[in-house]
Amino acid sequence: MADLRAIEIKDASIRLGQLLKLAGLIDSGSDVKALLAAGEVLVNEETETRRGRQLVVGDVVRCRGESVRVASRG
Repeated sequence: MADLRAIEIKDASIRLGQLLKLAGLIDSGSDVKALLAAGEVLVNEETETRRGRQLVVGDVVRCRGESVRVASRG
């Protein structure tokens, strides 16, 4: 697996589409739909199809060969 990069969030959760953009894994929100439809986004090693899925601290998202972990700012 690729290096795991932490992405800090200020709230208790974040939506998947927002995290992908924050992490720089997509250029715009419109990119999410195609990636999800193609099965190219994994959350905790399971294929995810919902762009609005709520992610919490500790969740790991893999997309386009990169992996990021949701971390708390505080």
